[in-house]
Amino acid sequence: MAPKTSSATLRLKQDYLRLKNDPVPYVIAEPNPSNILEWYYVVSGPDDSPYAGGYYLGRLVFPRDFPFKPPSIYMITPNGRFKTNTRLCLSISDYHPDTWNPAWSVSTILTGLLSFMLENSPTMGSIEMTDYERRQLAVQSLESNIRDDNFCELFPELTMTIQKEIEKRNLARANEEQSPSTDCILPENNILNSVVYNSVVVVGFALFIYLVRYVLYNMNIE
Repeated sequence: MAPKTSSATLRLKQDYLRLKNDPVPYVIAEPNPSNILEWYYVVSGPDDSPYAGGYYLGRLVFPRDFPFKPPSIYMITPNGRFKTNTRLCLSISDYHPDTWNPAWSVSTILTGLLSFMLENSPTMGSIEMTDYERRQLAVQSLESNIRDDNFCELFPELTMTIQKEIEKRNLARANEEQSPSTDCILPENNILNSVVYNSVVVVGFALFIYLVRYVLYNMNIE
């Protein structure tokens, strides 16, 4: 058992260096500091997808005889594509050891996972949701992730980015609530204008009557 564990550890360390030197688009990953056989990854939703603006935490669990056997793959953050905290049935996961290639690396696994996420083909562990529902989950994913201890510990820079984004959203929401809308202001202006207009008409009519009486009074005197 010990040689297999050492082999998996050595391979995963090599994969980690490759991943740092050649990052996978939209995906970052970090091993558990106390267990290199457990990794956490974060998928950043591509802009042209219903996951845009969202961040999705997941977990990879590697067997002791990796790379000769594939890892288990889990998604933690609600996303609308995969069930959470459930082993996913993918061609790159332990559900299909017959299709696994030992030459595949962690980068290969993360690239394949992103590809499956952007598809809609059904598989064990997948769910069906509308694009609208997935966009809603993308918004909610920020709050979900900063409540996760593993996310905050392993991805501190991304945690700070998300916290700033949440603060920006909260500030914008507060400004919208404090600022009266144009629809509310216009009726008040209309009422004020109406009162002023009516007042001017009344005053003008009163002056007209006064002048008429003044002229008639002078005519009677003459």
